[in-house]
Amino acid sequence: MKDQMSDIDPTIRPEPMPEDFDRALRPQMLDEFVGQAEARSNLKVFIQSARQRGEAMDHTLFHGPPGLGKTTLAQIMSRELGVGFRMTSGPVLAKAGDLAAILTNLEARDVLFIDEIHRLNPAVEEVLYPALEDYELDLVIGEGPAARTVRIELQPFTLVGATTRMGLLTTPLRDRFGIPTRLQFYTEDELFIIVERNARKLGAPADEAGAREIARRARGTPRIAGRLLRRVVDFAVVEGDGRVTKTLADMALTRLGVDHLGLDGADRRYLRLIAENYQGGPVGIETMSAALSESRDALEEVIEPFLLQQGLIQRTPRGRMLAQKAWTHLGMPPPKSQSDLFE
Repeated sequence: MKDQMSDIDPTIRPEPMPEDFDRALRPQMLDEFVGQAEARSNLKVFIQSARQRGEAMDHTLFHGPPGLGKTTLAQIMSRELGVGFRMTSGPVLAKAGDLAAILTNLEARDVLFIDEIHRLNPAVEEVLYPALEDYELDLVIGEGPAARTVRIELQPFTLVGATTRMGLLTTPLRDRFGIPTRLQFYTEDELFIIVERNARKLGAPADEAGAREIARRARGTPRIAGRLLRRVVDFAVVEGDGRVTKTLADMALTRLGVDHLGLDGADRRYLRLIAENYQGGPVGIETMSAALSESRDALEEVIEPFLLQQGLIQRTPRGRMLAQKAWTHLGMPPPKSQSDLFE
């Protein structure tokens, strides 16, 4: 049987997709970057200080949900500092030698960006510690009795780490970052500015109501806003006059299955199952998993986080329950209180 949950729409999930790396739509400097006002103003000070002192900026850690601009901010940092930018990812650095090869090729004050840094191999992590603190690498060369340690001097550099799972970082690694920065979800007004600007760059200008309609359904995430905008622009070009209006945006997003809260078909099936079959819960996650033919991990990591943020469901020791907001969204009356069943 075909997987029933195939209506999990990747368009409104924050994980990266190939089309997201459109350089034209990414801000190039800090002043162009919209949102994250607190993080941005602090970074501006640290970058300015590093430039005036002519030193490498302190190691920086960006953490927060996917799609909020961690990679973009790292690229902006290197551009503002006027230094080189090298990018890699935690799982790619399998051996200590891989990390050594990258570090020894860095110029003075360069920025090395490691995405998904929580997935670094423990052996690689141990080699990274002296590199971060003393700009030195201690490597073991050879095997058995012939093995010897070699110390390599490195140029001062800035490590920028990005992680979506702060809790999975080991404490020693987390403590070596001088500038930990949490990125927050964007407000509707910030996303509105992003959508309006990107619509102009895509050659399909959006009016205020049209841009706001997309921003409202983008789950507080610029990556999703960019994706929805591209789909709406497709509709505007083919079925409209090339302009993004509220009517056209609403029609396009409804056809894509994205409702006014930003929920897709999989989210609504999840809510309806609890409402119709279990009178609003509580219902255990294993039961939900079997009823929706979906793995427990997919429910907990893909579907539930946004529903919890929006206050549509609650996790209780006895299972999942629908909150009042979910009943309102589904347009169904909540059942009578069940507490008196046990009295």
